[in-house]
Amino acid sequence: YFYAAKRVAMAMDSLIKTRYPKDILHVVAFSRRAREIKGKDLLYVSSTPGDQGTNYQDALRLARKLLAHQNCNNKEIILVSDGEPTAHLEKDNVYFQYPPSLRTLQMTMREVKACTSQGIVINTFMFDDSPFFTSFVTQMARLNKGRVFFTSPDSLGKYLLMDYQTKKHKKIG
Repeated sequence: YFYAAKRVAMAMDSLIKTRYPKDILHVVAFSRRAREIKGKDLLYVSSTPGDQGTNYQDALRLARKLLAHQNCNNKEIILVSDGEPTAHLEKDNVYFQYPPSLRTLQMTMREVKACTSQGIVINTFMFDDSPFFTSFVTQMARLNKGRVFFTSPDSLGKYLLMDYQTKKHKKIG
């Protein structure tokens, strides 16, 4: 799944640079912790074996901080993930648990609310359709008025879109 997410990031980087050069794209990679990756470094990024955890809270927090420095009207996070949140931060310590703990879910939703209150829309590309993950991301999108794209790494051009801004569902591809 990492390489499919990397392809999405590289395509977005290319699109922004060629068609929307005044726009800014920040890429945040995450597992246990989130980190920014510059566009020029995307080609060389690889997954970190054994780095357990999917820390949405840290990824959304970092993305929100990066967007706070941008003077624009349209702030958006495109979240690409293959699983439910299984890690969160307490102070600077990472807590991991699978299946996800209630505390991880609460801390993640707190960060979704912080993004929402700052006018940041979260659109999520999901590579897994397990019932729990689908339910969590759907709840996140409803709260944030974002979109969910259900897809697979093998067919990124085909997806089911759930749009909580317009309250529509449609199949693309």
